[in-house]
Amino acid sequence: MAFSGGFVRLEPDTATGGAVVTVRVDRAPTNALSRVVREEIRLAARAVSADPQVRAVVLSGGPKIFAAGGDIAEFAAMSEADMAAEVDALQSSFTAVARIAKPVVAAVSGYALGGGLELALCADVRVAGDNARLGQPEILLGLMPGGGGSQRLPRLVGPARAKDLIFTGRHVLADEALAIGLVDRVVPADDVCTAALDLARRFAAGPTRAIAAAKRAIDDGADCGVPGGLALERELFVRLFGTEDARSGMRSFLDSGPGNATFAGR
Repeated sequence: MAFSGGFVRLEPDTATGGAVVTVRVDRAPTNALSRVVREEIRLAARAVSADPQVRAVVLSGGPKIFAAGGDIAEFAAMSEADMAAEVDALQSSFTAVARIAKPVVAAVSGYALGGGLELALCADVRVAGDNARLGQPEILLGLMPGGGGSQRLPRLVGPARAKDLIFTGRHVLADEALAIGLVDRVVPADDVCTAALDLARRFAAGPTRAIAAAKRAIDDGADCGVPGGLALERELFVRLFGTEDARSGMRSFLDSGPGNATFAGR
């Protein structure tokens, strides 16, 4: 992986020989997502996407602050014209994470607010610590989410709940986040990274191309209606019959029953 950042680093998982990589945001003290940090996130996402050895990704921040949002000092210095020139880059850095064609697990400890929550929303699965506080507080600044929160949040928790969170700017604690589907698992704060890694390792052991196809069918199909989604599913399903993993998976099923296949990722 050709990537080197000052605030974002890649941490290969030695237990899987680098098949799982953690993308860690590390900008003390709050992991504020400045222009530089967002660009490093984009480049890191592209690096793990392009590396065929990487089969799953963990997205992480600090133990007490996943990411506390955008860099408000930067925003406060910007005019409407400045932001008009910046907003595409703002959104596309998060979209680069959402478009990683591999399973992405967010390990959310502590605060994930504003852009921090928008970043976590780009993951496929969110594991939260019992110390997590999540929210979209942009309204308290006279703003609204600009990094995808107004689109990804309602698709996850429904329009009414998304409006409640966005209109009030309130924080959601871990138990409520789990109840409304904002996160998928809650574990003790000290166990967040371990739980996220365990899940990513399970994904990494699966058939890489089939998982990528399923992710694309779910993500892209949601935006093109049922007929368009079914057409996309048909196309992707058929293509998998040309993969080594499908042949070995079906052969293993016939020989040994379900759940015994070993996948090469091809």
